[in-house]
Amino acid sequence: MLELKRLNAGYGRAQVLFDLDLRLGDGEVVALLGRNGAGKSTTLKAAMGILPLYSGDLMFEGVKLNGLESHRIARLGLGYVPEDRRIFTDLSVMENLEAGRQPPRAGRPRWTPEKLFELFPNLGRMRERPGGQMSGGEQQMLAVARTLMGNPAAVLLDEPFEGLAPVIVEGIARTIRELKREGLSVLLCEQNQRFARLVADRACIIEQGRVREDEKLTL
Repeated sequence: MLELKRLNAGYGRAQVLFDLDLRLGDGEVVALLGRNGAGKSTTLKAAMGILPLYSGDLMFEGVKLNGLESHRIARLGLGYVPEDRRIFTDLSVMENLEAGRQPPRAGRPRWTPEKLFELFPNLGRMRERPGGQMSGGEQQMLAVARTLMGNPAAVLLDEPFEGLAPVIVEGIARTIRELKREGLSVLLCEQNQRFARLVADRACIIEQGRVREDEKLTL
């Protein structure tokens, strides 16, 4: 599904990733675990074309992503939910969802607002509410839902549990498991191993820009 081969990337002269190798299988949930500054978010940004590569290869469903702009990568079916969510705060829930709409993809889950409201009942009860008037947990749900409106084959989630109350964390975890049942591949960054073990098939430990361990988990 998604393969990162000997990836080297960073910010200007500050290199963060060093020959990083990582694979995400079809229908698999992989947790990328590590401390702040280990390179988790940088890995996702490099995969999405937000951060230029120094060297290495990015492959998604057999297509080489090197040099592609992030919006073109998204159109290929790779979704991305950044750590800071970046919803449109002046737009309603429905308008945010429409902003993320892309055509359905053959052989992949097809998402509509009604199907998403079954997944996120809270959003269904606030369809006309502006994003800026929602709680942090509700905004996180909206960010995930908007990305799913792009009908992706795989989704990158950056710290989806960060700063959320335990009851919201449980809801997001259930959502990730449901996405796996739908056949979606998910790569998520997380610091808390306990949270990751709630949802992931594998855990990859990143230290100083390299994957040091790759462990299969039992859900």
